[in-house]
Amino acid sequence: MTWSLIARNPEDGAIGVIVASRFFACGAAVPYVSRTAAVASQAFCNPVWGTEGRARLTAGENAEDVIADFAARDQGQAIRQAHMMDAQGRFAAHTGRDCVDWAGHLMAADHSVAGNMLTGPQVIEATSEAYEKSATLPFAARLITAMQAGEAAGGDKRGRQAAGLVIHRGEDHAWLDIRTDDHSTPLEELARLWEVAQERYVHFAKGMPGRANFSGHPTREGIDADIAATEAKRIAEGRASRSLAVDK
Repeated sequence: MTWSLIARNPEDGAIGVIVASRFFACGAAVPYVSRTAAVASQAFCNPVWGTEGRARLTAGENAEDVIADFAARDQGQAIRQAHMMDAQGRFAAHTGRDCVDWAGHLMAADHSVAGNMLTGPQVIEATSEAYEKSATLPFAARLITAMQAGEAAGGDKRGRQAAGLVIHRGEDHAWLDIRTDDHSTPLEELARLWEVAQERYVHFAKGMPGRANFSGHPTREGIDADIAATEAKRIAEGRASRSLAVDK
């Protein structure tokens, strides 16, 4: 029902999972990300592959060992699909023999792609190739661009409905978590949300507390100035805000 991409950004170690599907709210069902590891559980999704897998990978277990254990324990493994990245950056994947065609996975040195109910293997191949070729983009944009290439190559053979993107930057909480649950062009909508995030959210996120700094940046010093500078630059370039928000 889905294809997804897991990757780690070589620049700052951020970990991301992006997913698209002709299935409602796939962004809530598929990605499981921590500060050091990630799992995408899909097809006839078993969420425990995600929750237990994330915990075990974060604790330092090998991705191949975890996914082999899940396949051995789960009586429904033939209809499951999952791929994951452990804390050492190693990838592993499982595509059950009864997943609906086309189904399969692809693992590269720094990312993995897996999908089922796709128009063909070209979907994950195009996703992977686009990810590799877009290294100059910001990480979130790179993930979205890769998935858009997979969509252009055929995507989910049933159509489009939902997409989601989760990125962690070394913390247990997400740095970015955006979703579109029911939309005619979900990846385009995800790209719009990422553009809107540039207006205020990414500046606010700079001051978020973390495990090493419980208070974070507890004042607005610098944040409002960055927001104002971004808005001024957008206006000077003649670009309208992509936000749908309504001010009172």
